[in-house]
Amino acid sequence: MTHPSQEGHISDRKSAHVRLCLEENVAGEGITSGFERYRFRHQALPELDFARIDLTTSMFGINLKAPLLISSMTGGSEATGEINRRLARVAQRRGWAMGLGSVRAAIEHDELAATFNVRSDAPDIPIIANLGAVQLNYGFGVDECRRAVELAEASALVLHLNSLQEVFQPEGNVNFASLLKRMEQVATMLDVPVGVKEVGWGIDGETAQRLANAGMAFIDVAGAGGTSWSQVEKFRSHDPVRRAAAEAFAGWGYPTADCIRDVRSHVPNMPLIGSGGLYTGVDAAKAIALGADLVGFGRSLLGAAVESEDALDQVLERVEFELSAAMFGVGAASIEQLQQTQRLYRIDG
Repeated sequence: MTHPSQEGHISDRKSAHVRLCLEENVAGEGITSGFERYRFRHQALPELDFARIDLTTSMFGINLKAPLLISSMTGGSEATGEINRRLARVAQRRGWAMGLGSVRAAIEHDELAATFNVRSDAPDIPIIANLGAVQLNYGFGVDECRRAVELAEASALVLHLNSLQEVFQPEGNVNFASLLKRMEQVATMLDVPVGVKEVGWGIDGETAQRLANAGMAFIDVAGAGGTSWSQVEKFRSHDPVRRAAAEAFAGWGYPTADCIRDVRSHVPNMPLIGSGGLYTGVDAAKAIALGADLVGFGRSLLGAAVESEDALDQVLERVEFELSAAMFGVGAASIEQLQQTQRLYRIDG
């Protein structure tokens, strides 16, 4: 257990992450998600009734009204707990899946558990608990992972990979040696699906194959083009060397669109979440056409989530409408048909 004197430190870090994502330029520089390199060939005669466009899908055997996910963002302090509850209420209403921020703080401090338990606000949707995979090298094991799932009443667990964030984080845990065998043990022992996500630098196809061979149930590529966590940690750091070095990594990462294609080609049957730098329903449509089963939105929702529940609901409604309109524009009546469309092409060859 973390010493009690560190509790405020952990809570302060969670709040600082939210504040920095809202107030500072924490997007990667010189790198994009890659979706701008793709266009849909318009179908002038879709032969569809727009009102009958079907966004429904399922995840972990749970029905969703749309193939959309509120990506893991926050929790661990009173303020971020309220953001989580607001996200959960809107996700429940609109039928999106929801990921939680790292539950580590709640494992180490029972009094923070309520900031992650939003099941009463979202009784019917998939909720994904979240822990840093590196914690498996710092005393966490199957019991702590099981505890994360239980306190969140989660449908699944995702182990996040954030090696560069840990390197730049003042209090970072940087021993990533021999993690895969520990992750495999967790996947084998837990009663819920265990998957893996990056935090904004992407997962490539070869790594995805290794993760699949180790028993991971799903992958969230979380590619480059959105939030850069080396940039976030730069603003937290008082170390002049790390602050300066972070600038060299502002353009680091594997663009989300490329991740999706690469992972899908290596693990054609694995449930795949595409996230990292998505802002619109058109981005979501491109991600699905490239091979994603579900599409995650993170920082692009945060401002509205902080503002009000109504503001957040309006953003989610807009994304759904844009996705439906894009499907109508290519003549795809369902998510399955969008995944099979031949109307997406790359404009730079």
